[in-house]
Order: sequence, then structure tokens, then C-alpha cells
Amino acid sequence: MGEKIITNFENSGYCPVRDVIARLGDKWSILILTTLKTNGKLRFSEIQRSIGDVSQRMLTVTLRSMEADGIIRREVYAEVPPRVEYELTELGESLFPHLQALVDWALKSMDIIMSCRENFKK
Repeated sequence: MGEKIITNFENSGYCPVRDVIARLGDKWSILILTTLKTNGKLRFSEIQRSIGDVSQRMLTVTLRSMEADGIIRREVYAEVPPRVEYELTELGESLFPHLQALVDWALKSMDIIMSCRENFKK
């Protein structure tokens, strides 16, 4: 048998896993990324309509965070009124296959998870 290798995720400075999960592990990021991957370039209102129950403030905060990380691109068009569109960057595109696996698993497993939750309450 091989020797176990234990990864230490202790918070003693920079931890890539902790940092990335903190940014993408919230309720909205994966939905936004999936929406942009599915539909391509979208305006703010189109993203909000697609997701449905996200507040304007939370959508703004999440989009800014993902833009700061280089996962999405925000483009402002000099029109009256101004038009702003969002799309995945190359980095965001490279993340998507990993997210797609999680999305696929969630869709496939949702009935089992809901059943387990109901049984847990009893």
C-alpha cells in the first residue's frame, strides 16, 4: 500500500483552494457563469432575468468580484443610454468544464439529496 499524502489546508497565509472556493463557492457565481456560458455575452438585466431571484446589489457585487479575478469581462459601450455587457474571459472558459461537472452532478443527484433531507428531518 502507498504512503498517504496529507494536504494541509491550514490558514497560515495564501491558500489557492481556500481563496478560489471563497470567491466561487457562493450561491450566485456558478449560476452567473453558467448563464454566461449558455447564452454568451449578456447585459446586466438579461443576467438578472435569467437567474430570477438575485438582487441587483448582489448581482453587481458578484459580477465585480468575478471581473476583478479575470473570470468575466465587462464591456461598456459609449452609447446613450450606456450599454454594458458581460462575457466569460478565456480564464472563465477554462473554469467551466470543472463547473459543468458539478452542475451535472447536482442535476443528476437532486432527487436523492432531497429524499435524504426529508428522511433526515424525521
